Amino acid sequence: MVVGPRHNDQMPRPRPHWPLAIGLAAGVALDALLGDPRRGHPVAAFGRAAAALEARDYADSRPRGAAHAAACILAAAAPAALVARGTRARPPWHAAAAAIAVWAVTGARSLHCEAERIMAALADDDLIAARRALPSLCGRDPDGLGAAEMTRAVIESVAENTCDAIVAPLLWGAVAGLPGLAAYRAVNTLDAMVGYRSPRYLRFGWASARLDDAANWVPARVTAALAVACALAVPLPGTSAQSPPAEGHLVRGPARSAWQTVRRDGASHPSPNAGRCEAAFAGALGVRLGGTNTYGGVAEARPGLGDGRDPEPDDIRRAVRLSRAVTVATAGLAAALALTCGGRRSR
Repeated sequence: MVVGPRHNDQMPRPRPHWPLAIGLAAGVALDALLGDPRRGHPVAAFGRAAAALEARDYADSRPRGAAHAAACILAAAAPAALVARGTRARPPWHAAAAAIAVWAVTGARSLHCEAERIMAALADDDLIAARRALPSLCGRDPDGLGAAEMTRAVIESVAENTCDAIVAPLLWGAVAGLPGLAAYRAVNTLDAMVGYRSPRYLRFGWASARLDDAANWVPARVTAALAVACALAVPLPGTSAQSPPAEGHLVRGPARSAWQTVRRDGASHPSPNAGRCEAAFAGALGVRLGGTNTYGGVAEARPGLGDGRDPEPDDIRRAVRLSRAVTVATAGLAAALALTCGGRRSR
């Protein structure tokens, strides 16, 4: 009598889906503890390679720009896919690889430290130091900017980069694993390099800019929603985290203000994504953002976001606190999403 294989032998062993979730959370913790590596940063290496390729394949053409973007993204995502495949059968190694990838492609600690560094310079009325540090956060021209304009620039950059450097990579990692982390960072870096509306990049950078818009469409709205949900973590002006609001203060005010500002002003921004993030932060902080920004000598008028007062240097501290709260919330959301998506893939 020939006995067939047991039912358990016929069924493939389900792949564990916890390593990615653990790796995402661990990567956020690594970034909080260590920050960006000072030497040999993989994103910087990718930027140098993309610049070298641009020197060879540049042409004032959308197809050439699209080919450039595709080649760069493939070069980043393919090795990540190989690592993911090679560690899939070894859950601890897969979790470690995911943690290292998250540490490499996110930048919460650097974002917050740079913002606080500029805040300290502004608090000391050291405008020269603040102008010198501003390019580490945003691409607008710092020359001639006063304290108020630099304060606004920092808060807007914290809001936008909370999406670009934290929320978006974690969400893409949750749904697409290591290749998603690498591909998103490649897309976002390319947009920062060639996604400008300058004469050189108007056509060549078109594909990179549109890819970045698409990749950030959902994360930007998740960032805005989390900023609304975390608005209560922002201390009121002149208070500390240990000092509760005065009696009679409407506790729901910051969250309601953030939500209303996103609904009213978020879509008025020229960017389909940045406006949602900046509007949520403006409403939560009770300040007004937007105005005229100068990039490469070209002035761009941005609509007002929020109906509060003009931001002050101490509002940078509050913006950083809100960004940190969003970072923690995103880590939990991404881990839960990785478990959910992993469970569906294993069925």
